[in-house]
Amino acid sequence: MSGTLAHLTLAFGLLGNVVSFMVFLAPIPTFYKVYKKKSTEGFQSAPYVVGLFSAMLWIYYAFLKSNVLLLITINSVGCFIETLYICFFLFYAPKKARMESLKLIVLLIVVGFGLIVVLTQFLASGVTRGVIVGWICLVFSLCVFVAPLGVLRQVIKTKSVEYMPILLSVALTLSAVMWFFYGLLLGDFNIAIPNVLGFTLSVIQVILYFKYKNKKPVFDEKISELEAKSYPISDMEEKKKPQVMDHKTKDVVKHCASTGFDVLPVVTHLEVTGHDASRATFEPKAGPNVPSHIIDVAA
Repeated sequence: MSGTLAHLTLAFGLLGNVVSFMVFLAPIPTFYKVYKKKSTEGFQSAPYVVGLFSAMLWIYYAFLKSNVLLLITINSVGCFIETLYICFFLFYAPKKARMESLKLIVLLIVVGFGLIVVLTQFLASGVTRGVIVGWICLVFSLCVFVAPLGVLRQVIKTKSVEYMPILLSVALTLSAVMWFFYGLLLGDFNIAIPNVLGFTLSVIQVILYFKYKNKKPVFDEKISELEAKSYPISDMEEKKKPQVMDHKTKDVVKHCASTGFDVLPVVTHLEVTGHDASRATFEPKAGPNVPSHIIDVAA
């Protein structure tokens, strides 16, 4: 039984490495856009700085344990990839965004991670140190998994999944499953517990995607309602009706009337281009001794 559990643990750990590697590669299309435009535009560096901090934290935790080698491998790869993303971002970011990113890096990576390492090394020892770092990893992972709640709220509010890519949601779901079972089989609840929340939120994202993928965004509906209120149907129909006559047409009608034509059914068609009547077609009703014909007037 012990051998079977070891093999299962290894299998889930390897699968977790593969899926997590795919998740780390997910931002590549974003950085390709940055490279093409030579600008970071509205993109933020925070997700990549937080990702680097998380990977470093898990590596530190793994070094305090004795049986989580696969946790070290994937987070080492994660540190390398996230560092590349951050360097790429800093290279193309405008000055203001670059300075904000550097402040966040100093605050989170240098000060935050540095304090955790120093305090746990000097204020704790042995198993206690691993427990403290494990709880820090657990709390931080829960905070990271709770972050997408803003996206879920936005999807429900707008009924649009434009900013929630399905492939990333599926990858996060699979990653949470693999690492949950890896932590469970190891008996390490600092790894398993956060991934319960991660799995739940990822499944909700997938469900919302399939629910709203064919829905019309609420924004468009609001615009339609506003237009309907501003322009009642009767008014819109009136606007669609062609303009019957302008001052030139009236002059022609008066001329027709003075020459013996009946002006009642005068204008039957008028094409308006711009602000002028470019071509008006009249079908006057002839008087008793005048034959019916069509007068074609070019403005």
